[in-house]
Amino acid sequence: MAILLDETHDAKRTSWVAGANQHADFPVQNLPLGVFSVRGDTPRGGIAIGDAVFDIKAACEAKLFSGDADKAARAAGASTLNDLMVLGAGPRAALRKQVSALLAEGTPESARAMPLAAKLLHKAADCTLHLPAKIGAFTDFFAGITHAENGGKRRGANPPLTPNYKYVPVAYHSRASTVRPSGVSVRRPNGQRVVDGEQLPTFGPCLKMDFELELGIWIGHGNTWGDPIPMSRASEHIYGYCMLNDWSARDIQRWESQPLGPFLSKNFGTTISPWIITPEALAPFQIAQPPRPDGDPKPLPYLWDDNDQREGQFDLDIEVLIHTEGMRAKGAPPQRISASNTRHLYWTVAQMVAHHTCGGCSLEAGDIFGSGTISGPTPENYGSIAELSFDGTRDITLASGEIRRWVQDGDDIYLRAHGRRDGYSIGFGDCCARMMAGGR
Repeated sequence: MAILLDETHDAKRTSWVAGANQHADFPVQNLPLGVFSVRGDTPRGGIAIGDAVFDIKAACEAKLFSGDADKAARAAGASTLNDLMVLGAGPRAALRKQVSALLAEGTPESARAMPLAAKLLHKAADCTLHLPAKIGAFTDFFAGITHAENGGKRRGANPPLTPNYKYVPVAYHSRASTVRPSGVSVRRPNGQRVVDGEQLPTFGPCLKMDFELELGIWIGHGNTWGDPIPMSRASEHIYGYCMLNDWSARDIQRWESQPLGPFLSKNFGTTISPWIITPEALAPFQIAQPPRPDGDPKPLPYLWDDNDQREGQFDLDIEVLIHTEGMRAKGAPPQRISASNTRHLYWTVAQMVAHHTCGGCSLEAGDIFGSGTISGPTPENYGSIAELSFDGTRDITLASGEIRRWVQDGDDIYLRAHGRRDGYSIGFGDCCARMMAGGR
């Protein structure tokens, strides 16, 4: 479903909110949705604007909305956005359009909003951000083909991809209950692993901790059980996007994954950025799905849609940064260790939705997908430390002089994403967590 560009995308539109103009992540052209609280009060829906959070419930109480936007604003007053997500694209777009007018400079709507700034806006630094929705299910895909090929090469597989990879969007079901928003530390898990040079497994903390650079996909209204979502309607069920770090215990994963796939190696923690970047905000960054290499099969008919091929992918720069204890002690900033782009996904998000439901599976508002690790074609584009260090056999030397082959306790890992066009940028905000020592 094509999203038409309108005044909310105008690169010349500016905001009266201090710090919003030219903000790297949250200018008035973005307006992502989330759930926040201030000083322990009740969590509720908000919108990021510059270094502030716009209080949707306060604006609703001030009667600043009408029509579908008012309907959406009332749903956003809850402690999760699930009720808002059920409403679908129309109310979401209406809310975006009216909030954009309220926050833009020189509009009749902003003349009503500006005198209420003290009630409508909260400093982001004073806010706690929560998971934006109650997550019913979490599915992790494997749609980054370079990451899949690199994994096969490290295992010595020839060819590196399994025979089904170019026919089916491969995925597995992960653990929804351990998804956490940015800023919440993750504990190193225990599990069975075979230590290098040994033959039999031992039990203990993960020795090969990894991150995975992924796009997160939020599902809006779902489908009836037994009623597949066709490709032509799949985009209507996508409510928005975030960044997602699918923490991976590689040594535990290697031992446990045969024959049914990851279990304890993936279920201990997943970090997401807390703001939902809407499809409307990302419309200027839609691109055609890159053509498949010669010889690759065309997707089966239930996974093919001409419109999706023309506009179903995104041009978003994504990156991984590390901030070690040594860097923090020296006052040094985080260091980028990987840079990639979402265009490297082999499957579109709509194809993931269509395949997920083709057997009759029902999706629900608040379900979340991971895209799979988005690695680019060269080593500086690799989206996991397993790839960057070639399974721990190569040193990654940081500017601080420290060396990494795997994530160590005390390391902060940041994932970031930005779309850039016409002199402005929109971002996803930080997806960050610190790896902590696990229990014994």
